[in-house]
Amino acid sequence: MQEPSYSSREIGDIFARRADMVYRIACAYVKNAADAEDITQTAFLQLIRKAPRFENEEHEKAWLIRTTSNLSKNFLKHWWRKREAIDENAVPDADETGPDEVMEAIRALPETYRTVVYLRYYEGYSGEEIAAILKSPSSTVRNRLRKARALLKEKLGGDPDEE
Repeated sequence: MQEPSYSSREIGDIFARRADMVYRIACAYVKNAADAEDITQTAFLQLIRKAPRFENEEHEKAWLIRTTSNLSKNFLKHWWRKREAIDENAVPDADETGPDEVMEAIRALPETYRTVVYLRYYEGYSGEEIAAILKSPSSTVRNRLRKARALLKEKLGGDPDEE
């Protein structure tokens, strides 16, 4: 029996649609451009190897988000990463146009908050869709978004008494 596969054209189309998103997700996790590029490459290699058939483009997008998140988490858990002494100020910014205060604040959030903020505000998913992608209850997603917004407001100086 022949294994399922994609044609070069199909892979190219998916890559053109999703590579930037996959890279940004990886950057949000690992905070390092070179490592994010490696994770992006690995995510697309998994796509080629596993050749999942998607119901629609949203299913494709969700699969790549989940795969990239898992690859990034596994990368961060790897034993050699724990032994590495990383100077966070030496990590190159993923956005080569210069530091973006909001994105830096998002990157500084704990992983659970960073993920939901990215999916909500950068990818446009609803709370219910995020819950399905992360396999978490909707109430957990709403609470994480609320806490993330509070942390960002505090970090970016959004005191309501200033207005």
